[in-house]
Amino acid sequence: MKKILIIRFSSIGDIVFTTPVIRCLKKRLPNTDIHFLTKPEYEIILKHNPYIDKLILLNKPLMHLLYELYQENYDIIVDLHNNLRSNLIKLLLWRNTFTVKKLSFLKWLLVHFKINFLPEKIHITDRNLAAIAALGIKDDDEGMNYFISPEDEVNISELGLKKEQYIAWVVGAKHFTKIYPAEKARIAISQFLIKNPEYKIVLVGGTEDVSNANIILKETHSNIINLCGKLNLSQSASVIKQSALVISGDTGLLHIAVALGKPVVSIWGGTVPEFGVFPKYNKYNQQPHAMIEHKSLFCRPCSRYGRPSCPKKHFRCMLEISPFIIVEKTEFILKHTKTN
Repeated sequence: MKKILIIRFSSIGDIVFTTPVIRCLKKRLPNTDIHFLTKPEYEIILKHNPYIDKLILLNKPLMHLLYELYQENYDIIVDLHNNLRSNLIKLLLWRNTFTVKKLSFLKWLLVHFKINFLPEKIHITDRNLAAIAALGIKDDDEGMNYFISPEDEVNISELGLKKEQYIAWVVGAKHFTKIYPAEKARIAISQFLIKNPEYKIVLVGGTEDVSNANIILKETHSNIINLCGKLNLSQSASVIKQSALVISGDTGLLHIAVALGKPVVSIWGGTVPEFGVFPKYNKYNQQPHAMIEHKSLFCRPCSRYGRPSCPKKHFRCMLEISPFIIVEKTEFILKHTKTN
């Protein structure tokens, strides 16, 4: 076997979930070239992955891309996206293929009828690895990867920070129903800093999160540092890597934090961990973590991916999560981590 193409177009978390497949394939078949096809906006996640020999970007018309892929003469295609476009690519390239089972119908049942037939404690990384089991590839239990280039490593001392003496708070998410309200986040951060003045809070996120960060900054606490909109994804990952703990909704930076082996407090709104996106650590570097969610709401989950607004117009899944619970869980994990 000479060459394998892996397909996963998006998004941040889902691409991070593919990294065990990339690594296990390369370790099992070291003389095989591993190519990865994704969208240009996610190049930063994979371009420094040492297990990938070539990164191909979906930045040209499909027929041009198909010609390029045909010229590569792949032995195998591993489809970890399994949508219309990836299936069309497989059909036209006419190669031996291995495809992930997405369990879309079971997720649809859970979203629309609250009937849960999803397999328990089966992470998306497990389903991705199951797709290539017929190749004799086994999980090496080393978890997910995220590789940060030297130029993206952030010197936190220039920000007045010390390693593992601050909490990274992920302010936003791609979808509204995954975002813990900024006013409540402000209360949680204020209470935490009052009780734990030895720590600082670093706000991380994109330019779209600046307005929410400004709401949090109404507290004007000197121990809050706002980096929203100031860093690229890998620079944000570097800040997370050097933190003591990460607080986040169900978003890409949460899964990057887990890949980097950081303790996390995850806050769940319109989506649920049962979709297979709960924190799953490297077997050899387990970390304490907490998942906070309003389990008694019958309207949850309202979507597989998140929504731009609450379909019930009340947003109770997030609004009824107490800021004090977040503080309590954070303090418990920090204490437990120190004990270890």
